[in-house]
Amino acid sequence: MDQLEAICRDLERIRQDRPLIHNITNFVVMNETANAILCLGALPIMSHAIEEVEEMVGIASALVLNVGTLTPDWVDAMERAGKRANELDIPVILDPVGAGATRLRTESSRRLLNEVRISVVRGNAGEIAALAGIDSEVRGVESIGASASAEEIAARFASTRGSVAAVTGEVDVVSDGKQTAKIHNGHAMLGKVVGTGCMSTAIVGCFAAVESDPFTAAVGGLVALGIAGEMAADTSGERPGTFHAHLYDSLYALDCARIRKLARVALA
Repeated sequence: MDQLEAICRDLERIRQDRPLIHNITNFVVMNETANAILCLGALPIMSHAIEEVEEMVGIASALVLNVGTLTPDWVDAMERAGKRANELDIPVILDPVGAGATRLRTESSRRLLNEVRISVVRGNAGEIAALAGIDSEVRGVESIGASASAEEIAARFASTRGSVAAVTGEVDVVSDGKQTAKIHNGHAMLGKVVGTGCMSTAIVGCFAAVESDPFTAAVGGLVALGIAGEMAADTSGERPGTFHAHLYDSLYALDCARIRKLARVALA
């Protein structure tokens, strides 16, 4: 099936099935990611208590792990939820926020990669490079630079870790180690609102909930947010607060006609 038609099919499935997306995510973006998931058409639940995560993931269709404001007990809960998701064949999406910036973030992300079968890792070039053993600089949660291109970083990570790598930036790159997609959708205003990277991870989770191929799910999620960002910028101008609100509206309004017309994806 053509890649864009697969994305359209998956978007329609999200709207029809309304899968539950279990998020163990950070305090900064809980509201943003929950709204993004809901506007796209899925159902969000934010649940991090170790006493309930296994039960919660058992009724979900995807699990999103985000280490943005992690503590050791949250990492324990993430690992427990991830292992239960693996038992139930529920896809797990990891956002290694700030990996490479501090030991806790880097080691916690590596622990989850080692202990849980991760379908997709979505991060910026610096974060993914740090986990792939490539020299990089991460300041806080921002990628300052890396010694390899996004394509090289994604391909090496996917080949060595066995998870699809989704590296977001000016041009998003997705690789499963065998094939690569470059996604040219998006807008600079996405970088003016806190949490849009985490939104992209959550939206990948929505697509993974209905799509058995993690590569296609990652491409679909990044295309969806990229197009929504372009739509929001068209109506909000250079106003971050207005853009933020319009981004939700654009996710809600996203449809197959817009995907077919606006998606800019190159496969290699």
